[in-house]
Amino acid sequence: MISGKNYIGNKLSAKNTKTYKTFNPKTNTENTISFYEANQEEINEAVLLASNAFEAYKNISNEKKALFLNTIADEIVALDTALIDTYCSETGLTEGRALGERGRTVGQLRMFADLVRQGNWVDATIDTAIPDRVPMPKSDLRKMMVPLGPVVVFGASNFPLAYSTAGGDTASALASGCPVIVKSHPMHAATGELVASAINKAAEITGMPNGVFSNLNSSGIEVGVALVQHPGVKAVGFTGSIRGGSALFNLAAQREEPIPVFAEMGSINPVVILPKALAAKNEEWAKTYASSITLGSGQFCTNPGLLLGISSDSLNKFIVHLSDEIVKIAPTCMLHPNIYKAYTTNKENAETQQGVVIAASFETKVADNHAKQAVTTVDGATFLKNTSLHHEVFGPYSMVVRCENAKELEAVIVALEGQLTGTVIAEENDAENYVEIINALKNRVGRIIYNGVPTGVEVCPSMQHGGPYPASSDSRFSAVGVHAIKRWIRPFSYQDWPNALLPLELQNENPLQLSRLVNGEQTTRSI
Repeated sequence: MISGKNYIGNKLSAKNTKTYKTFNPKTNTENTISFYEANQEEINEAVLLASNAFEAYKNISNEKKALFLNTIADEIVALDTALIDTYCSETGLTEGRALGERGRTVGQLRMFADLVRQGNWVDATIDTAIPDRVPMPKSDLRKMMVPLGPVVVFGASNFPLAYSTAGGDTASALASGCPVIVKSHPMHAATGELVASAINKAAEITGMPNGVFSNLNSSGIEVGVALVQHPGVKAVGFTGSIRGGSALFNLAAQREEPIPVFAEMGSINPVVILPKALAAKNEEWAKTYASSITLGSGQFCTNPGLLLGISSDSLNKFIVHLSDEIVKIAPTCMLHPNIYKAYTTNKENAETQQGVVIAASFETKVADNHAKQAVTTVDGATFLKNTSLHHEVFGPYSMVVRCENAKELEAVIVALEGQLTGTVIAEENDAENYVEIINALKNRVGRIIYNGVPTGVEVCPSMQHGGPYPASSDSRFSAVGVHAIKRWIRPFSYQDWPNALLPLELQNENPLQLSRLVNGEQTTRSI
């Protein structure tokens, strides 16, 4: 049962009289439950609990942390249809999408449980003493990764499960030994509360310290600002807009003790379609990209919003085929009226820029909050001059840039801001002729795709979900896969400490059987 209250540790709280409701975009009506805005007292309580919990949680065994994560997954599954129905009522998304996202969320939690149980993520490194070394003796030094402290996670609008309350940021932070305070997204607060109840139930079942997790509601920015500025918070995870992520990053940098903000922000995910591919399969690629552009109403951070090619008859035919295919697809509901309005405004702004031509636009009347997809074209010189055309239009929209030649295509790529992904569409022996263009694309993205689409992010160790600014605030880290844990940890060294006082990961006997770098050799042996 959903209460509309805040979870301050394992207790429900409602100390503010201000409330708000979520919205069902399909019915175009408010949902019934009111959610209490968190106030400063509740924020302070949540951070204090998290700080106290950190002292115990960071030292809890790998086995117990893994059990906690797996139990969260179990409890989310146990929510069953209550979670799926609530998800659909707050997003306008389908039951199939809800089930798929729940599966991904549960899979991420179990993946991090396996990582924690195995233990090698601490990157244990040992250099033993050489007391008789001349001219100076060498100390015994041992290093491993340790958690930062309480982490604030902002729920994402477009992934109410996989990037929100128990999503990748929360799962990776809990795996590292950091307590988590979630600032629930106001568009799916009921979904967030259900998941929060599952996390707290799992914490109780597995004996985790009170305060290892809290969930705070807010319809505005005030709670998020207060959390980022709170001295007890040590790191932030965010998925959303460039404006929102940059604001949080600046707030964190201006603190007396600056903290890291790991923000995944805007991306238009350029796709380079090379000449041979255009000549050989322009109709096939047009159909593939019409589907990718409209998938989930284009509400993916990896939506292909920019298609780049060299002017030719083949490119002209591709644009015609893409235009024909994209209007065949029935528009779908966006997540919220505000997102729909922003899409409409940003699309119209792009379409009315000088030199932009509308190639395709869905014109048939649609239901409320359903996004009408569109494709526009522009020449390379205009795109280079007008940087507003680089801005993301969040929704089922893409722009095709007609470049005069390979040199201009390379210049367009070089001029782009940082992106999550870049894609190259090529035929055999085609890419080899455009090495400079591909190298330029590599410099602007975190992941490069060959003959595919950017939509769809596989959760695995080799996935990089992040890129140069403003795709993310720090391109060295991924928000997806087991390496996401690296955002919430720091290296820590022990010098000349007695073996019995060292953490298990660094003791001579290697009781956890970790793979450690000992005097330059990777080994599981004891010392």
